Amino acid sequence: MPVLGGWFLRAASRGRVCRFGIQTLSEHEETVMSSQMDRVRSGRSPRPLQVAVTHARSALGQAVAEQLIRAGEQVTGVDQRSGTAGGLRLRWRLTDLESPQVVDALRGIEAVVHPAHGVDLRNELAEDPQARRARMIREVQTLTVAAAAAGVSHVVVLSSAMVYGARQDNPVPLAEDSPLRSADVEGMIADLVEVEELLDTARRVHPSVRITSVRPAAIVGPGVDSIITRHFEAPRMLVLKGTEPHWQFCHVEDLGSAVATVLHDGLGPAVAVGAPGSLTQEQVEQLSGLRHVSVAPTAAHGAADRLHRLGVLPLPPTDLAYISHPWVIEPVTLLEHGWRPAYDNAACLATLLEEARTGAGATVRRLERRDAALGAAGAASAAVAVVATAALLRRRRRRT
Repeated sequence: MPVLGGWFLRAASRGRVCRFGIQTLSEHEETVMSSQMDRVRSGRSPRPLQVAVTHARSALGQAVAEQLIRAGEQVTGVDQRSGTAGGLRLRWRLTDLESPQVVDALRGIEAVVHPAHGVDLRNELAEDPQARRARMIREVQTLTVAAAAAGVSHVVVLSSAMVYGARQDNPVPLAEDSPLRSADVEGMIADLVEVEELLDTARRVHPSVRITSVRPAAIVGPGVDSIITRHFEAPRMLVLKGTEPHWQFCHVEDLGSAVATVLHDGLGPAVAVGAPGSLTQEQVEQLSGLRHVSVAPTAAHGAADRLHRLGVLPLPPTDLAYISHPWVIEPVTLLEHGWRPAYDNAACLATLLEEARTGAGATVRRLERRDAALGAAGAASAAVAVVATAALLRRRRRRT
């Protein structure tokens, strides 16, 4: 693994190897991000774009807004309340995203960036699943209609590469125009598939508006809390026997710079974003120092299904597919337009592990009782890993 090895040696030479394997270099980040933003701005419109970012108070909206501001854009936060994203450089227009008044908030705006989902699993799980899906659909419907009425030329919706589905027969990598083959019928991934279908309809109904779906790999970064990040918070990583997982990540900063490229170059209708390539399970364990617990697929799905039916596990057992089968994408369109990520998969993994160790969400979950922590795990893989690890420890005690 020459790329990983080279990155690790460079990190080691700078004295930034941590107990999780590697840690992102601040000087490296600044240098790469600066040159990356120069590439985004060079040869394109000499004036900044007027961009509205919805849900700008959320962790994902804030991260994207800050990267767009760093790229030189004039960014307006559209939310029900103002926040701290971008400091004084971010203007705010307060409105309900499901209200017809959104059209007034979009006057004078050239492009809208809308996170269709968040990266705070705790908040998303607190919302009734049916109400969540209805809200997501109404927001996209309202925004696309309002954008057309307000003269907005480009709407970018942040979705997920999970909508492609995680299947054993998936090619590695998937093409950006691959069909959406998610098997989920409930949960947030199923919600996003419905959003994607709505976007297809909106493209036909509003031909004057360019509508782009941006589909990132597993997002990592400050404040990110998802079924993937929680998979790495379990006492051991769950591995289903007979499967070959491929791990690919997307840092929130790279997602923000990718959105800047999408806006300036008018890319679409679907754009995948993530660190090129992927890590094998063996590479992940080598870099992280984490150990795994191996469970038969039928046993894992059975345990997850029981926990889900009992209400202990809030998300469906189909989530296990995303830690078992490949859903790796290749950001071909972005790479062809000069975009380069500042974080490779190894650096993203280090960020994820550091957040899992020190993040506020992890601290809260450590304080919860064990049974409550299972429910708060939010990820089928984390919940099954807790159960399997406990069973393994009990067997070892009996042997001694």
